[in-house]
Amino acid sequence: MIRTKPTSLLLAVVALALVALVVAGCGGDDNGTASASPNPSGATVGVSDIDGLGKVLVDSQGRTVYLFEKDTGPASTCSGACAIDWPPVTANGKPTTGDGVTASMVSTSKRSDGQAQVIYDGHPLYRFDGDSEPGDATGQNVDAFGAKWFVLSPDGEKVTGAAKSSGGGGSAYPY
Repeated sequence: MIRTKPTSLLLAVVALALVALVVAGCGGDDNGTASASPNPSGATVGVSDIDGLGKVLVDSQGRTVYLFEKDTGPASTCSGACAIDWPPVTANGKPTTGDGVTASMVSTSKRSDGQAQVIYDGHPLYRFDGDSEPGDATGQNVDAFGAKWFVLSPDGEKVTGAAKSSGGGGSAYPY
């Protein structure tokens, strides 16, 4: 006995469900950022207000960005394991800026892997892998990979306070 109709029907239902999942996964707003993002402009570098730190720089998804005190110029000193925990903010082409960001302070520098890392006022920018959502600043004042990490103000200065909602500060990593 050959059963072709039930199997064909089942395959059609599974295929339809997969197509629906793919279409749902492609959703988002018109500028390509998550709708809950505190940086709705979709800019490479924007500004967000973090409780305890004030106005700080964020990436295109509203995630807090950091400077690494070991960097003494636009060339990054963070690679390998460091770049896994502290991924560089990169851009394809010219970085864009949101409200509150001084466009003339934004540039890029070529990393050893060939990517263009976003630079703000001479500081290479990084995200922190320990931040799970926009507004987190758990990398603030962390001592890791030979120096401390700090968020930046829109003026390009490191911010030394502690975020009230993130518990930032201290040494989160033993290296």
